[in-house]
Amino acid sequence: MSPGPKAGEVLVKIHAAGVNDWDLGLLYGKPVFMRLFIGLLRPKIAIIGCEIAGVVEQIGSEVTQFKPGDKVYGDLSDSHFGGYAELVSVRHDALSHMPSNLSFAQVVAIPHAGLLALQSLRDIAELS
Repeated sequence: MSPGPKAGEVLVKIHAAGVNDWDLGLLYGKPVFMRLFIGLLRPKIAIIGCEIAGVVEQIGSEVTQFKPGDKVYGDLSDSHFGGYAELVSVRHDALSHMPSNLSFAQVVAIPHAGLLALQSLRDIAELS
C-alpha cells in the first residue's frame, strides 16, 4: 500500500537516492551525542535517505506547483526522511522541478551534498 499524500504533500516514486553524512549518521548513530535526537539504541526513523529524485505519482490538496508525471528532486532532511523507500510522501516545499538536461542520478546529488560542497567552497576556501 502506498503512502498517500496528505494536504500539502506530494507522493513521489523514487528513481534515485543519495547517500551522505546524514544517512550514515542516522544508520550508525554517530557521533554518539546524536543518539539523543535520533534514538538511543536504534534510529527513530524507520526508513532513512534524505536526497531523492523521482516522478510525482499523486498530489495532495493545496499542491498547485506539481502534477503527476513531473520529474522532481529534493532534500527530505527537514521532513521525515524516507528516501530509501520506493515511494515517499513529502511536503511540496521540499521538492523542486528537475532540470531537463540532468538525469535522476545526477540531480540527486544537488540538494544536500551539492549545497555542502558549495558552502565549503564559499565559506572555507573563500572562493567566489
